Amino acid sequence: MTADPALRLEPLDPGHPDAQALMAQSEALMSALYPAESNHFEPADGLREPGGSFFGIWRGEQLLACGGVKHVAVGDEPAYGEIKRLFVLDSERGQGLARQLMARLEVELLARGVPLARLETGIHQPEALALYRRLGYIEREPFGGYALDPLSVFFEKRLALIAH
Repeated sequence: MTADPALRLEPLDPGHPDAQALMAQSEALMSALYPAESNHFEPADGLREPGGSFFGIWRGEQLLACGGVKHVAVGDEPAYGEIKRLFVLDSERGQGLARQLMARLEVELLARGVPLARLETGIHQPEALALYRRLGYIEREPFGGYALDPLSVFFEKRLALIAH
């Protein structure tokens, strides 16, 4: 895939109306695929600095995709980033936008010195499952506040800290 020079990947306030519209589309899709107890929608505030980071991919004035990471540090457990709210418009899927967002979120974690990314997704999203596996994410047990759920798949990836 060649990079489209018309696309911009940049930080985005998750409260921005266009981000809220994409998240509403994502919630509608997830609510159609899974019961309420299997959906874990992160509020916009959880993805704002300093506890989170959020990015969007734009073509002109149209937001095509978004995704964020929630920065988590719990007791003695190693700090990690939880990938949340990754969503690409139907019309833009298959063009590598999710892959670009995932790469940017991983860079964000590494810049904060966090070498571990985790996420939860559902069993009825084969494209997402395939993407995460291609990107080197491996299945794991539930983490954080998640309970075992037959409709959920939990992943993590150890990110390589690069010495300069």
